[in-house]
Amino acid sequence: MRVGFLCNHIAGMGGRVGLKGTDGKVQAALDRGAQPRAPDRARRALRALADDDTTAVDLLAWGEPMGASLAREAGFEPTVLGSPAGPESATGSESPTVVEPRVDAEGRATTTDADGRATTADTEGLETTAADTEQAARAFHEAGVDLVLFVGGDGTAADVAEALEGTETPMLGVPAGVKVYSAVFAVSPEDAAAVVTSFDRTERREVTDIDEDDYREGEVHPELRGVAFVPVTDRLQSSKQTGSGTVESLAAGVADEARANPQRTYVLGPGSTLAAVKSELGFEGSPIGVDVWRDGEVLARDADEATLLDCLDPDGDNEIVVTPIGGQGFVFGRGNPQLSPAVIRRCSVSVVASRDKLDDLRVLRVDTDDPELDAALAGWVRVRVGRFETRMTKIVE
Repeated sequence: MRVGFLCNHIAGMGGRVGLKGTDGKVQAALDRGAQPRAPDRARRALRALADDDTTAVDLLAWGEPMGASLAREAGFEPTVLGSPAGPESATGSESPTVVEPRVDAEGRATTTDADGRATTADTEGLETTAADTEQAARAFHEAGVDLVLFVGGDGTAADVAEALEGTETPMLGVPAGVKVYSAVFAVSPEDAAAVVTSFDRTERREVTDIDEDDYREGEVHPELRGVAFVPVTDRLQSSKQTGSGTVESLAAGVADEARANPQRTYVLGPGSTLAAVKSELGFEGSPIGVDVWRDGEVLARDADEATLLDCLDPDGDNEIVVTPIGGQGFVFGRGNPQLSPAVIRRCSVSVVASRDKLDDLRVLRVDTDDPELDAALAGWVRVRVGRFETRMTKIVE
């Protein structure tokens, strides 16, 4: 199995700090204390791939900051075809001629100069472009890979699809963006690794993206950006759809319960279903953000992770109310990264959904960046579908 691997290292950085994406917002994300998310997602996928002894994988990579060092961390000896700065080696030598930086846990890039001294640079200085992603994907195709494995969000998916247009080289995404609307992503990094070593056929699937500036203003207009060949497997997420059906009765039920518990802090997630809940509580919330309400008072609108933690009751009477994404079933990990593991661990969790939306979902899913928390959240839960009615539905990792 010959696999081309690339990572968009800044994908998803803006989510946890409330920016709802990173397009054009890298410095703003850094100013808010954002930490790189995509490299850790890549590590999880690569470790799982390296641990799978069912299929020998010949990994091709792209130079820093697009993933070569991550591949080496996982135990691979990748063939590095090039880098954003240009070809690493005109001869294809295993010893590249371009020194590679690595993005560390603090968002800095560490390199080694000609004398072997370590130097650092901000992640901003390593920001790559769509052209870099397309160049890498084309190089992988020309090298005859069986699959292009990428880490990023919908924008990265669109760039890879653009590069592979007109070919039958399949692509597969490790989800690391904020929204992840496209149907070319595995459910989790570990699922992506399992797909790499097990798929035997492909199908055409949609690549969809939205304008992040419109998204920040509460307007969601998905746009088809391409169609790509993707492995056939049940480990892929569906394209995001809008659930149908009335939500007025379930919104009234949540509001009834909230008013009956004035001491409880309610963290209300994004989406049209929760917008109805917020309206029932008497305020206009942020349609795609996370709001906090307690005892008739709005404590925060469109809160980021730090604000949410500040709002939570230190004695632990906190409740997160979320609704699954229609067509996909994610309750955490898509569109609401502000609801971080630190926030979730301090709250109870309630899930609400219209009957029609739930009818279209086989299971619910979580992808919090914390595998232990994902495992703890997994299992059967009661989903409120009406003012009084609930339905048992299973959360899977």
